[in-house]
Amino acid sequence: MKIGILGGSFDPAHKGHLAISKEAKRRFKLEKIIWAVTKKNPLKTKSKTPISKRTKDCKKIIGLNSFIKVKFYENIIKSNKTIDLINHLKKNKNIEIFFLMGADNLINFHKWYKSKLISQKCNIVVFDRHGYKKNSLKSKTFKRLNNKTLTFVEFKKVNISSSQLRKI
Repeated sequence: MKIGILGGSFDPAHKGHLAISKEAKRRFKLEKIIWAVTKKNPLKTKSKTPISKRTKDCKKIIGLNSFIKVKFYENIIKSNKTIDLINHLKKNKNIEIFFLMGADNLINFHKWYKSKLISQKCNIVVFDRHGYKKNSLKSKTFKRLNNKTLTFVEFKKVNISSSQLRKI
C-alpha cells in the first residue's frame, strides 16, 4: 500500500495543503494521505492555536476528499519527530511511504532529527513553492539524495502559506 504523509503544524491548514495532497495522490498512485498534525514543529515557534482547532480546520479544508486522513500521533508515539512517526507506520511491512513537503522545508531538512534515516526509509516528495526553488535545489539534502529517493515536483502552485494567513 502506498501512502503519503504530510506533516506539519497546519497553522492554519489551507488550499495549498489540499492541492499538493491531490497532486501527490494522482502522480504517485497513493491510496491515502495522512495529514500528521504536530503540536509544535521543532524548527519553528510554538503555535498559538490549540491542536484541537487546527485538527478541526484541517478536516474542514479536506471536505469530501476521503483519501486524506487527519491524525495527531504524538500521544500514540510519544514524540514529535518525523522518524518516530515513520517507524510507527513502517510496523506494517506492506506500506510504502511518500513523505510530502514544500520546497521551503527541504532547505533545512538536513537539520531534522535523523534526516538521513528518514530519506532511507521513505520516498521524499518535494513540492515547489513560490520563491524557494533555487535554494531548495542547492540544499545539502537535494545534492546528497540526487534523485535517488527524492522527487522534486513542479506543478501549478497555490501561492499561499500558513505564515501569510496568520498575518491576516
